[in-house]
Formats: sequence, C-alpha cells, structure tokens
Amino acid sequence: MSSAAKLNYTIPPVDGSRAFTQLYPGSVRPRNWREEPRIVEIEDIRGKEGDYSLDVAGFQYSRHPAKHTSFTDEEEIKEEYYPESVELIKKFTGATRVVIFDHTLRRRHPGENGADPKNRQPVTQVHADQTMAASIARVHRHLPASDVPALLRCRFQIINLWRPISHPAVDWPLAVCDFRSLDTNTDLVPITLKFPDREGEVYGIKYNPNHRWMYKSAMDPEDFVLLKCFDSIQDGSVATLVPHTGFEDPKTPKDAPFRESIELRALVFYKEK
Repeated sequence: MSSAAKLNYTIPPVDGSRAFTQLYPGSVRPRNWREEPRIVEIEDIRGKEGDYSLDVAGFQYSRHPAKHTSFTDEEEIKEEYYPESVELIKKFTGATRVVIFDHTLRRRHPGENGADPKNRQPVTQVHADQTMAASIARVHRHLPASDVPALLRCRFQIINLWRPISHPAVDWPLAVCDFRSLDTNTDLVPITLKFPDREGEVYGIKYNPNHRWMYKSAMDPEDFVLLKCFDSIQDGSVATLVPHTGFEDPKTPKDAPFRESIELRALVFYKEK
C-alpha cells in the first residue's frame, strides 16, 4: 500500500552561491533557494519495519512506551524524558555515551507557519538535519573542551528520536527516504541557517526519481523511529543520513486529530575499537 503525495524538494541558487535561510525573530524567513514540489509514491511499510535499520537504510522503527507522557513542561521533558531516551538510544545502537542537545515539540495548527518557536509545525521540506561541518561543531558546542579530541577520534553520530504524542500520527505523518536510493554526490544541497547569534547548516535535497520514500502509517505514542542525521564513518559502508519530511497523506480521514509529536537530537559516541 502506498500514497501519492506532494513532497517539497530544494532547487539551489541559480547563480551558484551558497544557499541560506535567515532564521531571525518574526514570521519572514528570507532565503535564496526555491522549493520544487513533486508528487511521489510513499510506501506504507507497516508490518515490514524490520527490513530497515540505521546502518543500512538510515532509519529504524521500533516500539517502546515512554514513561513520560504529558509533554507539556519543558523542564519536565528534560528531567524525565531525556534520561529514558538516552537509555533507549544506547540499547538500540550499542553506543557508550549519548548526549541529547535539543528537542522540538510539534502540534499542528492549520494556518500556522511554524516560525514561532513555541508553536512549531510539521516540517514540509525534504531535508537532512546536519552536514558534517555542523555535526562536528555540535560536538564542540555541547561537550567539554577537554573531551572533544578523544571523542572526535571515535565513531560518532547524530540521531533523531521521533515519536507521536497524545494520539496516533495519522494526520501529517513522517516520511523517510531509504539512504540506498540517495545519490550523495548530486542530491545534497548544503543550506546555511543564519541565526542572530550563530550559523548552522543542514541539507536540502534535490529531486531524484530514484528516491524510495516510505512511512509507517498511524504510528502511536508507543512507536518511535530513529533517524540518522550524521555518521562519522564516511567510507560508504554505512548509511550516513536520512532525508525526511512531514507530508499530507491523501488517505487521512477528515476527522483525524491534528498531529502532535516530539523529536529530540542526540550526539551518540562509541568506544574506539
């Protein structure tokens, strides 16, 4: 079973300049790149989730109920949901050290553009969360300076842990692109994110008809998916990232509750072998 749905890809600046988006306070986000809407087939892999893993496809689905379930208080999320998520990521990856550096709650409200950080909406642009430079910068930003040299000598990753909250994510589910269908030489568009006090960098994704898109329908709060944002192994032996996006599923019932979800991003480290 699959859905034909619109996904928004990236067209880089025609003059060859570096793509950027300004993330200043307010609703206007100046940028120098364009969206390219495409209708693609998105396969529902419910029942076949076990065929996909982080190191092969760039994502991995499983089930594990969260002990924290309210997701209304930011400090409670950090105090309660972060520690259990650290242990969950360790369990599924074999990592020895996990440092969560941010989280985002998304509660869809039609008509909102998501610019307000207190009212984040599902992302409607195909993207991958971190470039290599941005990933290394995260290690320097979030870990003690004395630890950084040794940590960068080992394998490390950035992993996004995504799950629905409150009710199943039938409305605006999350789609993922199998890393094996991605051409990392031609499909990735580095986009600089210009914040008032710093810069970050993500990947926009160019359209490629070979992309294989999939989702797990009606994920409930006991479901989660791990998304690989970066992997320091760059020799072609493992998936290094996964393009993803929210999408409007034409099969969604009109009375489905609006999507609510939480994602957190973590630096994930492994011991030297």
